[in-house]
Amino acid sequence: MIEIGRVCVKNAGRDAGGYCVVVDIIDENFVEITGPKKISGVRRKKCNIKHLVLTPHKIKIKKKASDEEVEKAIEDAKLMEMFSSGVKIRI
Repeated sequence: MIEIGRVCVKNAGRDAGGYCVVVDIIDENFVEITGPKKISGVRRKKCNIKHLVLTPHKIKIKKKASDEEVEKAIEDAKLMEMFSSGVKIRI
């Protein structure tokens, strides 16, 4: 289930293999995601849910959280190493 704060991996596009976080649900097909760019290289953008692979991880953020808030939540959840590894996941 897609929800705000869900950690995902992009499986299509130039960010394929990069970790990202859902920051807003637009409709049944699209969400807004962010890496944030300075951590995982995934910039904030609208994304088709078909281009995401959900992970079991979820961070606590509010809807439309800023990149700084997302970064702090990733640190608090102790997921920073996963996001900043620089290794792209092949799916």
